[in-house]
Amino acid sequence: MKAALYCRLSEEDRNKPAGTCDSGSIQNQKTMLLQYAMEQGWDVFDIYSDDDYAGADRRRPQFNRLLRDAQQHKFDIVLCKTQSRFTRELELVEKYIHGLFPAWGIRFVSIVDNADTASKGNKKSRQINGLVNEWYLEDMSDNIRSVLDSRRENGFHIGAFALYGYQKDPKQKGRLVIDEEAAAVVREVFTLFSQGYGKTAIARLLNDRGIPNPTEYKRRHGLRYRQPTKKNSTLWKYSAIADMLENEIYIGNMVQGKYGSVSYKTKQNRPRPREQWYRVEGTHEPIIERALWEKVQALREQRVRPFAEGTVGLFSQKARCMYCGYAMRSSKSRGKHYLKCPNRHVAKDACVGSFISVARLEEIVAAELNRMNAEYLDQDELARRLEYSGNLEQKKTRLAADVTACEKKLEECRRGLRGLYLDKVKGILSEGDYAELSKDLSAECDRLERSAAEGRKKVEELEAQAETDGGCTERAGRYMKSGRLSREIVEAMIDHIYVGKRIPGTKNVPVEIHWDF
Repeated sequence: MKAALYCRLSEEDRNKPAGTCDSGSIQNQKTMLLQYAMEQGWDVFDIYSDDDYAGADRRRPQFNRLLRDAQQHKFDIVLCKTQSRFTRELELVEKYIHGLFPAWGIRFVSIVDNADTASKGNKKSRQINGLVNEWYLEDMSDNIRSVLDSRRENGFHIGAFALYGYQKDPKQKGRLVIDEEAAAVVREVFTLFSQGYGKTAIARLLNDRGIPNPTEYKRRHGLRYRQPTKKNSTLWKYSAIADMLENEIYIGNMVQGKYGSVSYKTKQNRPRPREQWYRVEGTHEPIIERALWEKVQALREQRVRPFAEGTVGLFSQKARCMYCGYAMRSSKSRGKHYLKCPNRHVAKDACVGSFISVARLEEIVAAELNRMNAEYLDQDELARRLEYSGNLEQKKTRLAADVTACEKKLEECRRGLRGLYLDKVKGILSEGDYAELSKDLSAECDRLERSAAEGRKKVEELEAQAETDGGCTERAGRYMKSGRLSREIVEAMIDHIYVGKRIPGTKNVPVEIHWDF
């Protein structure tokens, strides 16, 4: 029998002699696992070691190498110190330890908590271990968030990097001090805007003088900031100037919490409503005087924007420059809307610049849609498919409601399990009572999980069926019914559009439409 040994440590050992060496705790894990494998008579295939990685991190390099080797059946056993060393996520426990490993013929063993997939009797204990580890992650995330929110409420800066124009105070954690080199640029930007310069014009002035933008400035000053790899990523852009002109940190107010994490299981963030931001006045020295700030804000409010009524442009974020790939920006002249490349004027030779009127691009897209409809779609069949897709949508809605109700009951069941476990820890319940009560709850959790999984699978099957049977034709049908393009149709049918520059001597503009079907 070949065994793969997996070790993990989430915090770096203070006595680690060098960054390339494993910590002492990792060495202890290896020694324990090697000794146990030897006592069992197992051959050691390989040792997989992730140092300084959390149990909820799915990007662990050695963890993922272990999974790839397991799928190829290079070994027979995965051996860990505890189940939590392998993962703290209940989802991964079910996916690998109880799902894929048995299918691949892999046995999972952890020494300290006696998890062993060869023993059917301790499956419930493995699931409870997974549940407890999941709670640990959730509680730890809540505790960290609570501490960070408290610091935000008290005006302490908690970001990894200070805003351009400031630097972190080396003497006091959470405090900002002015970085005079960058602050001079910030003052110039505000002054130029107050004198009537536009945001693109200001960006061009800074680029022509070779002043690095905020990300490049961080890199040049040795900060470990991940630099974008796009072309022209070191240049000042309209958006950078716009963000700077509305940021209250430059007048001494700490504003944080503009984005919040979706879940403790992912690093994905999403914007938060303005009323949920953390705003504390007078936390640090301002770079911009109040009078200049108020003048700039008044000018910003007076600026006429192409879509003052708040509607989204027909091809917003869909039309891209054919030469540099950046999203084209809308402009307005004599009552007509145009799309142009934003890089054309930010610096010399940044881009040759694409340009087209919105009306002309709409004509091109509509003509191409009409051509495809006439060539590929049977109108009677289209009507039938539209009716059929409506029935599928109703069925999918009912199934989704059932799944939501099932998941709600499952969450209540899990809370009950958690309450039982806490009562056992506090001594309110004996070990025997806990085992008896949790048995029924665990069985109910299993049933609800299966029901929810089956419901989700059916919903996915209906979605796939709708996409296959009527997705494209249904979207085309919406266009045929209306007879004109709308933002909804563009969003549903177009992935992106590349627009070029007018061909000299003609009125033709190169356009490439990349459909979303």
